[in-house]
Amino acid sequence: MRSALLLVLALPCLPLAAQQRPFDVVIAGAHIVDGSGAPWFAADIGIRGDTIAAIGLLGDAPAAVRVDAQRLVVAPGFIDIHSHGRRGIFEVPTAENYLREGVTTIVEGPDGSSPIPLAPFLDKVAHTPISINFSTMVGQGSIRERVMGLVNRKATPEEIEKMKALAAQGMRDGAFGLSTGLYYVPGNFSSTEEVIELAKVVGAMGGIHISHMREEAGHVVDSVKETIRIGEEGHLPTQITHHKIIGRANWGQSVETLRLVEEARRRGVDVTIDQYPYTASSTGVAALFPQWSLEGGHAALVERLAAPAERTRIKATIVDNIRFDRGGGDPKNIVIANCPFDASLAGKNLAELTRAGGLEPTFENAAETAIALQTKGACSAVYHAIGEDDVVRILRSPFTMIASDGEIPVFGRAAPHPRSYGTFARVLGVYVREQHVLTLEEAVRRMSGYPAQRLKIWDRGLLRPGMKADLVVFDPTRIADRATFDQPHQYSVGVRDVMVNGRLVLRQEKVTAERPGQVLYGPGRR
Repeated sequence: MRSALLLVLALPCLPLAAQQRPFDVVIAGAHIVDGSGAPWFAADIGIRGDTIAAIGLLGDAPAAVRVDAQRLVVAPGFIDIHSHGRRGIFEVPTAENYLREGVTTIVEGPDGSSPIPLAPFLDKVAHTPISINFSTMVGQGSIRERVMGLVNRKATPEEIEKMKALAAQGMRDGAFGLSTGLYYVPGNFSSTEEVIELAKVVGAMGGIHISHMREEAGHVVDSVKETIRIGEEGHLPTQITHHKIIGRANWGQSVETLRLVEEARRRGVDVTIDQYPYTASSTGVAALFPQWSLEGGHAALVERLAAPAERTRIKATIVDNIRFDRGGGDPKNIVIANCPFDASLAGKNLAELTRAGGLEPTFENAAETAIALQTKGACSAVYHAIGEDDVVRILRSPFTMIASDGEIPVFGRAAPHPRSYGTFARVLGVYVREQHVLTLEEAVRRMSGYPAQRLKIWDRGLLRPGMKADLVVFDPTRIADRATFDQPHQYSVGVRDVMVNGRLVLRQEKVTAERPGQVLYGPGRR
């Protein structure tokens, strides 16, 4: 509270000319939650251009636009450190799903997947009128695929050098760090040592490592150890992304994973976490298949399925994954989000689809349905297999920030995970207001100041004079997620105004014509 008071008291000492110059926008009468975790305080905010010019008691200071924020909270715009925003940014450049949660910056390129090279893609985004800021990681899996294809073997020294060069180029193009998807092909084919070599390059250029770990179910503890090792031996900050514990038999292991994080930090490893607040995950139906079966791509998988012995091995793994892993012990827990070859399948679960095929929804029959889906095309699904106690335990950790793992959906299309519409509002509504898991100030810190610090975005994430004017104005008594698993296409409520780079992109709960979003570039850009 003392730091907040000092800030307010210092501001009237601004030069008289600066105080008398009109503001472009004044946000008046707000409860300011500044992104640092400090207690809220009452003040006004004056904005000139794209920058916060003053915070204090500004009275009737002249302004082109005055926003009355009585009984409302003003916070830094939220930063989503794990987003799949390239799915939709060109179709829906307003990113309305994110605006209505207060998100002003998204970080793309997660799970080891990004465009290679990055520069042409970022140029395309920069020339698209967008409402929010856009940034990216460079994907280790995409780098490996570019150099080696989808092969399951150890990289040669020459191939590692080529991958290191691509990682460095990604950083020069503007990436904030290296993402790994060691659960996915081809990242899964990489040794830890191979990843560490790329991490060293990225770390030397100021970047971070963020990982979809190799396993989030029975071997989740080993995967946390690996993620910590990559940071420790790669000499860079490392992050467990969308941390979760999958499979009922594994619930409770967050006690051990969080212990490992705390222990690593005590010995000097800069390891952190991000999380979305739901008891279901979402990824491709291919997640049910053994990784070895996906080597070489779709055509190679179809060929393996045509061989009886290999098909039997593949099916056995799918059965185990439905029973013990992402299937959560019942085919009905796997709900189709999107199938490019048949839009009508969205929202139907694996048990329903198995019955529709004339079979009882046993594990074995459901596995056959999954094989049929994957053979026809790349379907995605929502998997209900996470325990609420683990969600809350991970959320309570002081090293956890909030991230959606969502996309920018076309409203009404397919059946996406509700995290694309509700992550940030859900934390503020359910876990702050209703369940008191976090204080309001701490939740905002995990959505703004903390990810900004993690990414070294030094001009955003806090409300301070001189910082960029990315702001959200919301009603703490009303903010809530509305998207559900059955009806995901519902915007969150309670966010009234959103400002990006000093311009109002959401005003009185209406999307404006302003498109001030920018590409934000990482610390290694040249």
